[in-house]
Amino acid sequence: MSLGNQKSLNAKHLPRIGEKLQDDILAGIVVFLVALPLCLGIALASGAPLFSGIVAGVVGGVVVGVLSGSHVSVSGPAAGLTVICVQAISEIGTFEGFLLSVILAGFLQVIFGVLRLGAVGEFFPNSVIKGMLSGIGAVIILKQIPIALGRNTNYEGDLGFWQIGDGENSITAIAQALHSYNQTALVISLSCLLLIILWELMAKKSGGLFRLLPGSLIAVCLGISIDQFFNLYLPERGLTTHADFYVNLPIMSSLEELRGGFYRPNFALIADGKILLWGIVLALVASIESLLAIEASDKLDRYKRITSTNKELRAQGIGNMLSGFLGGLPITTVIIRTSANIYAGNRTKLSTIIHGFLLFFCVLLIPKALNLIPLSALSAILMVVGYRLISPSLIKKMYKGGLDQFLPFVATFLAILFTDLLTGVMVGVCVGLFFILKTNHHDAISLVNDGAEFLLRFNKDLSFINKAELKRALRKIPDGASVMIDGSRAMFIDRDIYDVIADFNEQASHRDIKVALQNMRHKSLGFLSPPGL
Repeated sequence: MSLGNQKSLNAKHLPRIGEKLQDDILAGIVVFLVALPLCLGIALASGAPLFSGIVAGVVGGVVVGVLSGSHVSVSGPAAGLTVICVQAISEIGTFEGFLLSVILAGFLQVIFGVLRLGAVGEFFPNSVIKGMLSGIGAVIILKQIPIALGRNTNYEGDLGFWQIGDGENSITAIAQALHSYNQTALVISLSCLLLIILWELMAKKSGGLFRLLPGSLIAVCLGISIDQFFNLYLPERGLTTHADFYVNLPIMSSLEELRGGFYRPNFALIADGKILLWGIVLALVASIESLLAIEASDKLDRYKRITSTNKELRAQGIGNMLSGFLGGLPITTVIIRTSANIYAGNRTKLSTIIHGFLLFFCVLLIPKALNLIPLSALSAILMVVGYRLISPSLIKKMYKGGLDQFLPFVATFLAILFTDLLTGVMVGVCVGLFFILKTNHHDAISLVNDGAEFLLRFNKDLSFINKAELKRALRKIPDGASVMIDGSRAMFIDRDIYDVIADFNEQASHRDIKVALQNMRHKSLGFLSPPGL
């Protein structure tokens, strides 16, 4: 079968928008339920109006969802930008000025996409991406345990080890929650968790209604029902006395209040240098986070579709420009929502777009009903998502892949667990880079001899990291010998290597060593002897 026919055959098996519409609708509902408290929590942690998080969620779902080439990723306000947002708003002085930085960041992202800088995301090793997914999965579980136990002292969506404001961390927060847990919250979270597990088992065995409806959606309904039962019949055990146990959506009772919820950028501040500085910072960090998340989401996509990273940068940029103009927070591709989308059974980008529309209409039309949802019910959904991201089978596979795969994986996992997303990825990249350098350094040069006749051969491309190995080999050549330096197998030889050979040649004349070269290439000048030979 020809390659063209194979591609055509594979394309027929990929889902199309509108095909099996119920899958995308139900996945969109699940993502909406997960995204709603995240949007509010991230806005609160960023020191921004709560409604700005909803605006960013709507734009990320609808606008970026339409423009993105990904069929699984979900964009919105991201926890990784909260510290930047807090500092930027503080330094700029007004939220309206900060919105200009968001618009500028979006414009720069569009430029990045036009300049085809999206390829940067492809330079992150697979072991680091997989470590990132597992690390985020572990963080999700750790962060949701206190909420499941009825202790919500941190903002929803935080992925940092150290909590903002209260000085606690992921471990101490769990210890405090175990010490003073709420029985009703625990009953709700355990009931929802058990329902999701059993629902998915039944979906695999018998299908039918269990396959038609996602267990996550039924779990939310169960959580509301249990909570209402306690509030009606055992009010002393109900959650109604604790507002932070529920989704806390601001209620707009009139059109005027709705208009007041929107902020507009103050273009009179456009000349402020701080706005330019924070716009550049937001553009760089948001772009890196989005590229990492896109790389990870493509690996999670069960249809193995590949997303154009340059197109994604352009989509993110347009989304950020619109979000800033409408009074929203900066947007990135968010792995938590993306994972929830994939595991809810989405097929195409329609689920992402539906989640964005649901955020918009439900916030306007049924905010009181949404505020009945216990966070402990949503914590069960997120813990299942976290467990799937950790994937014990993946850990076993990475271990069997050797230390050069396993150690960067573990380093990324642990660094994300005890710091934050970007720090963890950078640590993983550094560990991965060490193994890359070690691999390229190993056996790059071989030296053999027959009496006083020596052959020094370059077995692969050589760069400056091979200087030490080359010098060690040259030091083994005794006085009065003759040596052939063969570069036939190297398509690239760095200038530093030529300099080492030139220095050796100068010494050779004083040590009665004869030097000959074979197929020595200079990266820009073709076949030439090194300087001084």
